[in-house]
Amino acid sequence: MTTEHPRIPLAGVIGHPIAHSRSPALHGFWLKRYGIKGHYIPMDVAPADLAHVLQTLPKMGFVGVNITIPHKEEILKIADIITDRAALIGAANTLIFRKDGRIHADNTDGAGFIANLRQNAPNWDPTAGPATVFGAGGAARAVIAALIEVGVPEVRLANRTRPRAEAIRSDFGAKVVVSEWVQAANMLDGATTVVNTTSLGMTGKPDFRVPLDGLSPSATVTDIVYTPLMTQFLIEAQEVGCTVVDGLGMLLHQAAPGFERWFGTRPEVDEDTRRAVLGG
Repeated sequence: MTTEHPRIPLAGVIGHPIAHSRSPALHGFWLKRYGIKGHYIPMDVAPADLAHVLQTLPKMGFVGVNITIPHKEEILKIADIITDRAALIGAANTLIFRKDGRIHADNTDGAGFIANLRQNAPNWDPTAGPATVFGAGGAARAVIAALIEVGVPEVRLANRTRPRAEAIRSDFGAKVVVSEWVQAANMLDGATTVVNTTSLGMTGKPDFRVPLDGLSPSATVTDIVYTPLMTQFLIEAQEVGCTVVDGLGMLLHQAAPGFERWFGTRPEVDEDTRRAVLGG
């Protein structure tokens, strides 16, 4: 009679490229902190190989993976079970490999976004007034879904190419009001939550040039970019007197639900976690 040894749980992140990802440093820190015998590794997988790789990983002891650019939309064609929010957003970032062999796809970006605001701007009240969102990519879709869910009365949206913003309006309904990018500054009037979901202002990308004169000092302002931690967008908002929240917390909080599902422990997002990731 043979005794079956428990397998060491494996997880990781799949992207193309992937070397820049902070996720291995984050999950590695949590695995060590909680004394879990498990591993989390970066995997550079080309789009053509994605489906084949996902069929193989569970046989190697993988319990799940994170999915990042450019696979977050494509994964919905491969997964067996897709949560409602992943379907609405049109992208998934967290996969769970079930014991029955099926792949379960979820999107935790919106939950991570909200958790970051609640932790770092404790007085933030999403119902207090309109939210202004710059950008209409996958991250914007996750952010907008989450904002509507927590009771934001109106989402003002502008994107450099208008059709992407219009597509969000048609998917998410009448709470979304689309503006032209050249008029984006006008969306700040009376807004109590302001979010940059574009890559503008990120290291190596063009600057964020929308004038922020219309910002109310009582607004909560956040950028999902975290390289640099304090973008010019956040620096200008801080000068106005706004409460500002950097984008690193969203990365940390979106990772927690996956870690819990894969390794069985809900990790705490705290200052030590931030330091581990910034140093990693």
